[in-house]
Amino acid sequence: MHHFRIKFFTPSLFLSLIAGAILAILGCQPNEGKKSGTANQANNNSHAPAKSAVQVPSFNADSTFEYINKQVSFGPRVPGSKGHKACGDWLTQQFAIFTDTVLTQKATVKSATNESFPMRNIIASTNPNLSQRILLCAHWDTRREADQDTKRQNEPILGANDGGSGVGVLLEIARQLKAKPLKTIGVDFVLFDVEDQGKSDIENSYCLGATYWSSNPHIPGYKAQYGILFDMVGAGDAVFLREGNSMQYAAHIVNKVWNTAAEIGYNHYFENRNTYPITDDHVAVNKILQIPTIDIIQYDPEGFKHGFGDFWHTHNDDMGIISKPTLKAVGQTVLTVLYRQDEPV
Repeated sequence: MHHFRIKFFTPSLFLSLIAGAILAILGCQPNEGKKSGTANQANNNSHAPAKSAVQVPSFNADSTFEYINKQVSFGPRVPGSKGHKACGDWLTQQFAIFTDTVLTQKATVKSATNESFPMRNIIASTNPNLSQRILLCAHWDTRREADQDTKRQNEPILGANDGGSGVGVLLEIARQLKAKPLKTIGVDFVLFDVEDQGKSDIENSYCLGATYWSSNPHIPGYKAQYGILFDMVGAGDAVFLREGNSMQYAAHIVNKVWNTAAEIGYNHYFENRNTYPITDDHVAVNKILQIPTIDIIQYDPEGFKHGFGDFWHTHNDDMGIISKPTLKAVGQTVLTVLYRQDEPV
């Protein structure tokens, strides 16, 4: 059994994987494909959508890169640290510029190991009065220990990719929506805290901010049509596969995003392959709020020792691994999804 940080197998995940395979064999989930010891090519029967005449803004990877660099300039963003507070203040100020409302959700959360953490979720919304809503989310904390490194293992990491990249993409999307507002859709940006402070072999020690928000949403009874989680979306060698929990809970959204990416030329990033379920922030959103939410996450079990990249949970997770073309691929794909839904042809 493989053990990864938030991304690890548990007995329940293993059973879900086996169940998904059985359903795929029965033909109930044609996009899942059969699962075996390695990830298999997805059997995607849906066709890419026709080209749209909708004018989609150009996602700016340069500004996204700078948003990530600014986060890294605060140092590690471990909950309770000075860098964490300073970065959180800056993020709140930035989203206040780009969106209509911003609020902070604070609490003390406990992990499965009974360890307490100060939590600060940040929620920003556009078009708050519209009922048609889409959730975009990422975690903004960084890991307190470089447990996968060969040196300074007890020191926190900078988390340019794992913590910074998803937030950077969200900031640029918010900036684009400010410049060219959507007409019929409201977008909720949720930055989850205390995602990355757990132990790899202990279930329920990760994703504490997402679990808290899903149980205590900023609006009672909050609903969205669907959600997209961004996690580790900035490395130059990134490959995004169809993650198992995303396929279980929101296969139609996976298809929408991956088909859009292929149509606009980013299929070499968004590969048409299914892979294992990953325990990430989207699981709580799916299970507790029942909002179909997918995870765009770098994970290739055939390409890397841990699946998540050689820099994962090491001090090499710095600005040197951040790639503007990767950021462009992810951001442009999701912007296209948003604007096409707002102005269907």
